[in-house]
Amino acid sequence: MKVALLQLDLAWEDVPANHARASRLLGQAAALGARLAILPEMFATGFSMDGRKVAQAEGGPTETFLRAQAASLGLHVLAGVAELAEPLPANRALLVSPDGSVRRYTKIHPFSFAGEEKVMASGDAVVTWDVEGLRVTPLVCYDLRFPEPFRLAADDTDLYAVIANWPERRRHHWSLLLRARAVENLAFVAGVNRVGEGDGLRYLGDSALVGPWGETVVSAAEQETLLVADVDPAAVAEARRRFPALADRRPGSYRR
Repeated sequence: MKVALLQLDLAWEDVPANHARASRLLGQAAALGARLAILPEMFATGFSMDGRKVAQAEGGPTETFLRAQAASLGLHVLAGVAELAEPLPANRALLVSPDGSVRRYTKIHPFSFAGEEKVMASGDAVVTWDVEGLRVTPLVCYDLRFPEPFRLAADDTDLYAVIANWPERRRHHWSLLLRARAVENLAFVAGVNRVGEGDGLRYLGDSALVGPWGETVVSAAEQETLLVADVDPAAVAEARRRFPALADRRPGSYRR
């Protein structure tokens, strides 16, 4: 499957502007034959801590936009959206398909370093979605620092899709962790980060698709761009056959 990584320069809390930027690159992705397109975390607003201001109701303007794009372009679109929920809004990844279906994942690990847990609720479940035979497990930004959800989903995952607003000051952690998660689980990892500036932070992107052996398939930094590459479930199966490390897990012993 051809997968597109959309490294967007997000306009701070400007939903129409970000929809327009995403629409342009989504059209290019479809023209290049992509079947799955991945947008950054909270792509419509940037990583705003004003949860009540930026969060939208399920079925709101951004979901409506994504549904229209998926239907008109024949694309599966995975994108980050802040949605209203109780007791707090939720930082979510949505998978919107051409048939109009919508699936949701809620970020398990709010970024407490920035106080996200005070304004956004945490999720409580790892999910994996079948996208035309490609098994995709979504994670959101800070989730990348925690190997547990990756390992939990490993047996059922071909591609981990990590969407983010990961700032420049920790860029080396981002690239290192993407590769580590790929190597640990012998799977593809797509890291899709934003570029530009927002709320006093600078973002360099460093979006990348990493292969099951830790090799960088495609990557880009510092500018808004579109990356397209093939993700083959057979390559994951072959890597795990050649080096069956996952078979040696001993979860019963992983306790003090």
